[in-house]
Amino acid sequence: VQLQASGGGLVQAGGSLRLSCAASGRTFSTYTSGWFRQAAGKEREFVAAVTSIGTYYADSVKGRFSISKDNAKNTVYLQMNTLKPDDTAVYFCAVNRGGIGLRIADRYDYWGQGTQVTVSS
Repeated sequence: VQLQASGGGLVQAGGSLRLSCAASGRTFSTYTSGWFRQAAGKEREFVAAVTSIGTYYADSVKGRFSISKDNAKNTVYLQMNTLKPDDTAVYFCAVNRGGIGLRIADRYDYWGQGTQVTVSS
């Protein structure tokens, strides 16, 4: 599975962005798909994940971000609303084949290249 993330950019606080992650090489409809982010000088952290039975979010983004998957397009989206400067980071999409430990980066098998999101105050 190859993943290509896109949609990052510079936005003012309170604004919105939608990230996309297109998968190729093999359909990933049955796998867990997730988004992580890594701010400068910090560890990579879980943002959101989608499985066949539901969606999951970090407390810091709950109510503001929404993850969705279009299996027909082999694409996962992260809609980010009411962005804050603390959301500034490189955002990575990833795929977890086993479906276990969806909040843990080491459990993910495939990673995209990352897309920069910068939120100005």
